[in-house]
Amino acid sequence: MSEQPRVPHILVVDDHREIRDAVTRYLEKNGLRATSAKDAAEMDSRLKVGQFDLVVLDVMMPGEDGLSAARRLSASGGPPILMLSALGEETDRIVGLEVGADDYLVKPFSPRELLARVKAILRRAERPHLLAGQLGGRKLSFAGWLLDTDTRTLIREADESEVALTTAEFKLLTAFLERPRFVLSRDQLLDITSGRAADVFDRTIDNQVSRLRRKLEVDPAHPQIIATIRSGGYSLAADVREVT
Repeated sequence: MSEQPRVPHILVVDDHREIRDAVTRYLEKNGLRATSAKDAAEMDSRLKVGQFDLVVLDVMMPGEDGLSAARRLSASGGPPILMLSALGEETDRIVGLEVGADDYLVKPFSPRELLARVKAILRRAERPHLLAGQLGGRKLSFAGWLLDTDTRTLIREADESEVALTTAEFKLLTAFLERPRFVLSRDQLLDITSGRAADVFDRTIDNQVSRLRRKLEVDPAHPQIIATIRSGGYSLAADVREVT
């Protein structure tokens, strides 16, 4: 007797009961498993006892907010995250991607759009090598750093100390490492790392580059590794070699 395929399990975290119940029902109606939680504390409890493939996480919640919870999940290597953000909270949406969310969706949203975003994230998660592009499964040395794309470990070669990367930082760094000394526009970087076009006044990439520089650069105010190209974007100003 053949084994039944595993059904992806989604954790829906929202303090509004009507929203989380409606989302849970819709996901289940469309062939997915879904469990709900009313806040970050209940989310943590669910994650301890269940295996989840994706967390749908609201930004505005009582207690610990969604941005803080997303940062924790990403730093600890938790499941992918789809953030839900109220209309007009542009800063929250940008910060959500910075702290490690894989995508965001603005409230009010179409259930069909939610399902499409969920399925897109699940497809990427099934193929983790895609997170590092063509660099999956390789160890790369650059500018005094070593990145293991399998374990997503960044190591300072001078003292072998490890530096934690969020999912967003890892995707941005691998985008640069795959294209050393190549000028990448903000739109190109956003498309490579998130698969979406920039909104008007979108500062997502600028903020992510700033965060990455604080981890890589000796003096982030005068970067030597990730250079700013006037009217162009950014470029990795270092050679990259594979370590065997």
